Amino acid sequence: MAAGIEARHGRSCRQRQGGRCSCEPTYRVRLWDRQRQERIVKPFQSYAEAQSWRKDALIALRRGRTVATGAGTLTAAADAWLDGARQGVIRTRSGDAYKPAAIRSYEASLRLRVLPAFGTEPLADIRRADLQDLVEQLAAKGVPNTIEASFIPLRAIFRREVHRDRLKVNPTSGLELPKAHTRRDRIASPDEGSRLLAALPEGDRPIWATAMYAGLRRGELRALRAHRLDVRGGLVHVERGWDDREGEIETKGRNRRRVPIPAALREQLLAHVMRTGRRGEDLVFGATADQPFNPKHLTERADEAWKAAALDRITLHECRHTFASLMIAAGVNAKALSEYMGHANISITFDRYGHLMPGNEAEAADLLDAYLKRATGAAGA
Repeated sequence: MAAGIEARHGRSCRQRQGGRCSCEPTYRVRLWDRQRQERIVKPFQSYAEAQSWRKDALIALRRGRTVATGAGTLTAAADAWLDGARQGVIRTRSGDAYKPAAIRSYEASLRLRVLPAFGTEPLADIRRADLQDLVEQLAAKGVPNTIEASFIPLRAIFRREVHRDRLKVNPTSGLELPKAHTRRDRIASPDEGSRLLAALPEGDRPIWATAMYAGLRRGELRALRAHRLDVRGGLVHVERGWDDREGEIETKGRNRRRVPIPAALREQLLAHVMRTGRRGEDLVFGATADQPFNPKHLTERADEAWKAAALDRITLHECRHTFASLMIAAGVNAKALSEYMGHANISITFDRYGHLMPGNEAEAADLLDAYLKRATGAAGA
């Protein structure tokens, strides 16, 4: 088979188990348009059609001409979008590359819920009413969180097709999605946090303490290297993350940050660095100097320790929320907290932690009463 052409076999085809093909495969051509910096993907029913189109398309590209593909099917557009996201050519609205885990999640959502319904449909034939019907069908199954996850990549795909002048109308505009059910994550009080950490094995304690007192994400904890940990200077330089499949990855620009190290964490980190001798490019919390810790094993050890101590378990992500709550209770302003958390903008911080910030409900009335009392007193003096 010519380079750039791949066969797509049916799910029940014996070829998938290493046998002879027992289906009628379709074919897909992939080309790279250097001038426009985008990948071209086009499906065909026969190999001969794919081979002929590819030959003509390569000639057109060499001559600097546009390759006419039409908007194609949703499957072809999704494949092209996913390829572009993996290559780093297609980026988020803020200009950051998509994380590998996000791309995998988007691909799974499309394959499971969207493409079975509309994959073979030409993009130009898909209407908002069609997509709204799909939303309602999925909602009837009681999966609102899944619906939102499925339509995030779909919106991005159609938005790109419109921006590339391959479509005139974006059918995802104006869709009504059911509100996702969100639960508030567990947050430990300062005293409970201390007890949770004290119950852990000594070697694991610094990891959980860094999540609880510095707010690092799991991937950031796994990728933290010794030269980015300035214990004496009181700062953690967060610059990299760790993906389960890709390994160490570059952190999005907004997530690169400096986080202050409080005294409650400094002693833990100093003792850990002295005990392990990690330095330079060594992973601070790695199972070895160059292999990250295993999150599953870390959690299993913690659950066992907390069960023995009769304490309610907490997750690394909930430790990050606990960090946010502690900073708010300590009086750290929202802008600084947003930077320490690595949020894209301050509105995310308010949305997630606004209920913890001063000035809510009865406290808001007390604050206003105190202000009015001071203001009227000053005016009457």
